[in-house]
Amino acid sequence: MSKLYVVPTPIGNLEDITLRALRILKEVDFILAEDTRTTGKLLKHYDISKQLVSHHIHNEHHSLDRIIDQIRSSAYGAAIVSDAGTPSISDPGFLLIRKCIENDIEVIALPGPSAIIPAIVGSGFPCDSFVFEGFLPHKKGRQTKWKMIGEEARSVVLYESPHRLVKALKEMTEFLDEERQICVAREISKIYETYHRGTPKELLAHFEKNDPKGEIVIVISAKTKPKKDD
Repeated sequence: MSKLYVVPTPIGNLEDITLRALRILKEVDFILAEDTRTTGKLLKHYDISKQLVSHHIHNEHHSLDRIIDQIRSSAYGAAIVSDAGTPSISDPGFLLIRKCIENDIEVIALPGPSAIIPAIVGSGFPCDSFVFEGFLPHKKGRQTKWKMIGEEARSVVLYESPHRLVKALKEMTEFLDEERQICVAREISKIYETYHRGTPKELLAHFEKNDPKGEIVIVISAKTKPKKDD
């Protein structure tokens, strides 16, 4: 049976890749990569020589049928990777995975690196139940999302780009309770990994003075339930 392996790749430290992921990347017939240059560096680091096929948000819609045929004709299947982390989590992969399932191609998703889990664990906020929102809409629907997050009774995890972090923190001062606790995790698993914790106002003041750089994950604590009168 034809197979597609969903292979997570390191989000920073190259040692974070699993032994199983390395074995799969060596065994498959070809690798679908979000950016062949980025994946090429990873493969070179681990001395893996394999055909790379470009598969990203700009070509995934019109290349699906061709890739399905290519997987079917392969002897050992294919792997899909993103530039960092787990494919389809705010990265390309979902459309291909769904198409493979529709065409009776076995999908095998490997566990591995993702920025979501270390961010919420490192935040110190309750993580027995949480909401992942990915990237918020840039314009339409953005305020609606913030209002929903403002009422959310669970921790919330967001992705954000560094050049929009200050904007997001300003919006938090508007839509969230002023004592709501926020954690901005930056460059997880990389040399300059940092965690900044505080209220929206406190973090806004910090990042207005200190230009944020690198990959950003925001964790927002749950809305505090009002105390009952004695």
